[in-house]
Parts: sequence; C-alpha cells; structure tokens
Amino acid sequence: MTSSLKTQLTESPFKMDNTASNRCGFTLMNNQVGAVVAQVMSTKPNVTVMPLPSMIRVDAVGRMDVVYDEISDALGEEPGYFDAAEFEENMSTHYGRMIHTDDRTIMVANPEDAAEYLGFDLVAE
Repeated sequence: MTSSLKTQLTESPFKMDNTASNRCGFTLMNNQVGAVVAQVMSTKPNVTVMPLPSMIRVDAVGRMDVVYDEISDALGEEPGYFDAAEFEENMSTHYGRMIHTDDRTIMVANPEDAAEYLGFDLVAE
C-alpha cells in the first residue's frame, strides 16, 4: 500500500562546528561549596560563571587554575582543606584537559598546552 502523504523535511536550527573553541570548563553542583568555588573562579581573568538551576557552569578561554588554598580561604577553612578530592566531589563534568597538581587543578583548552604537565611529546616520529 502506497501512501500519498509526503514527508517534509525542515532544516534544523542546530549546527555542527568542528573548529577548536580554545575553551575549557567544568560544571559544579549548585550547593554551598559549589557556590563558593564559582565565586572564587568569577574573579579570574578569562573565566565566565553561569549559575543554572541545578548546576553552575564555569568556562574559560585558554586556561584556568583552580587554586585550592584560595577556595579553602573563601570557605573559611584552613589551607589544605580544599583539594583535588573535594573538587572532584563537587564537579559534575568537564571539558578540556584537566591536570591535578598538589596545590591546584589546571584546566587547558588545547592538548599542546598540557603536554609539559602530562609528560607526552608532541613531536611525530
């Protein structure tokens, strides 16, 4: 049986763009700790913070450093309280390269910028 109805296709308003954005970022739980982390990050250059109903989005151009003792201080805690484990507990997801050091988490947009920290050589063999 053949149908006489024709299906009309409409163009999607969504587009795909594969060019590099030079951006990195993460989302935080929208709780007391997440709000303080977002407040500290909002003072950083090239960082944009967007509070949403259930999460807080933190984006940067190029690179951003989440300095643990700055956040410990803003939380009213002793240095060393906020660390990589606390950050991971409050972070939902991320994009870009994430590098954990003893005193901070570094987020970078481009793998080349992370090569030195991650110990890989970018020279093709």
